Amino acid sequence: MVALLEGNCMLAGKMPSAQLDPVTPGPSRPPGAWGPLLRFKRLAGLPLERFLKIEAASGVMLLVAAAIALAWANSPLGETYQHFWHAPIGIRVASWSFERPLEWYVNDVLMVIFFFLVGLEIRREIHQGELSEWRRAALPALAAVGGMIAPAIIYLIIAGKGESHSGWGVPMATDIAFAVGVLALLGKRVPPALRVLLLALAVIDDLGAIVVIALFYSSGIKLIGLLIFALGICGMFVMQGWAVRHKLAYVLPAFVTWLGAYLANVHPTISGVVLGLITPVVAWLGPTGFVKGIEEELRQIHAACGKEPTPLELAAPLRRINFARREALSPAQSLIDTLHPWVAYLIMPLFALANAGVAVSGVAFDPLSLKITLGAGLGLLIGKPIGVVTACVLSIRLRIATLPLGLGARHLTVLGVTAGIGFTMALFVAQLAFDQPALLAPAKLGVLMGSSMAAVCGLLLGRLLLPRAAVVVPGAAQTVDEAEQSTVA
Repeated sequence: MVALLEGNCMLAGKMPSAQLDPVTPGPSRPPGAWGPLLRFKRLAGLPLERFLKIEAASGVMLLVAAAIALAWANSPLGETYQHFWHAPIGIRVASWSFERPLEWYVNDVLMVIFFFLVGLEIRREIHQGELSEWRRAALPALAAVGGMIAPAIIYLIIAGKGESHSGWGVPMATDIAFAVGVLALLGKRVPPALRVLLLALAVIDDLGAIVVIALFYSSGIKLIGLLIFALGICGMFVMQGWAVRHKLAYVLPAFVTWLGAYLANVHPTISGVVLGLITPVVAWLGPTGFVKGIEEELRQIHAACGKEPTPLELAAPLRRINFARREALSPAQSLIDTLHPWVAYLIMPLFALANAGVAVSGVAFDPLSLKITLGAGLGLLIGKPIGVVTACVLSIRLRIATLPLGLGARHLTVLGVTAGIGFTMALFVAQLAFDQPALLAPAKLGVLMGSSMAAVCGLLLGRLLLPRAAVVVPGAAQTVDEAEQSTVA
């Protein structure tokens, strides 16, 4: 397509001679842009490659944010940490007021976008990814189920009954960003198929955690809220039926859905997941239609090159080109590409900063607190590997699932230990499980300790068990995108 403009036309000789960017026609660097920052911004690669690169970088930012929160909460300025995140923010109109602590806006508003992205990714994986065929989905699905059940059982064995009982859901889910970051640190030791298997497992883990939140951590559901929630969902379907393609137009029914969940006493993040799952996952034009449309527009511009086109003459073809660009990807994939960097680099670090600040001096370390801390920590550190590896071995031996080419018992061991990193979702569930600060603090401490130890053990085992360079197996996928699209043997 660029060649059409590089021929005799050259847009009346106005095209710069600078090197062209392979993605965006024009100079490779905008005026005033700084090369290193620009290269960091352009995480090039195929869709899943780019996704994993962003997750790995996000894991580093999460680690930094959690370290800052811990240092702040345990410093002489520790009281300011609590005051800052619990400062009321809202509006007042006459006698009516709406005020919530700053922490609420992070956990109940911004995290809705995180869960919306989770819903989009689940929808994409079911449509065309690792979960699109039962032969590929069986192994990560069963591994995820085992990795959810075993930690919950270990927690209940340690914590027992009473006030600590409600925390059984805390150690159930894997943190994608941290887990992918650990595998990234292992470099070429990790075959692409293992990265994709971990991603699929973590996605199903998130789905399981969402179901747990909806069923067990939402109480006193109100009918009026559910009706408003249904109204918002119906509005989304009606707009899709009317072929409304501008994404901003869906903000209003999405807000109505969020408001309905909030008024129904269902955690508002559930609305984000539902909205993600109903987002269309099929492109209107697709890559072929996009290429044909752009080529036709460029041919017309090329044919009219006797003179330099005026802005008015360019307006119509540019609108059609913009339409083709917008409809080349499905709404779900387009939103994933748009929102993923914001969630990874802003929302998740903010969540870590707001929730990881556990003041160790504020933890009583009485028998009840120790039960919660050990239950959450050991559920992640021990329960996850036991559940994941056991489920994988049983499903393979019973011929329910098959192992991707190039993977073996060593890889499954690293997978199980790495899956024990449960930072983001575990902290989120802890917020729902314990409304008393005296119980929430030890739960957070257990999550931080268990996830940290799982990360360290994953790195050590990866270096001990996996060869320095992944062994090339004939027929095995060489990239994560190939691994996602291939069917296991």
